Amino acid sequence: MDLNTNPVTPPAGLFAMPAEALADSLASKDVIPQGTAAGMRLLTFYISHAARRLSPARLRSLEKARKLLAARMDRELRQKSAA
Repeated sequence: MDLNTNPVTPPAGLFAMPAEALADSLASKDVIPQGTAAGMRLLTFYISHAARRLSPARLRSLEKARKLLAARMDRELRQKSAA
């Protein structure tokens, strides 16, 4: 059985970025070739697994990045359906 997968290896320090930069990076094809939805899954996985070890301020920043990324996904979906 041949699995054709493309694992995502985020660059070092990705999750230490400010919310806006993190959302932009996770939406970038250079960082996440599979697209914005894969970036959202990666961010959600990180938040759910690291939440206990994060400061409240950092957790708020990651949640802000999640909201920014969700808004970007919504815009992309609307643009795609309008075309």
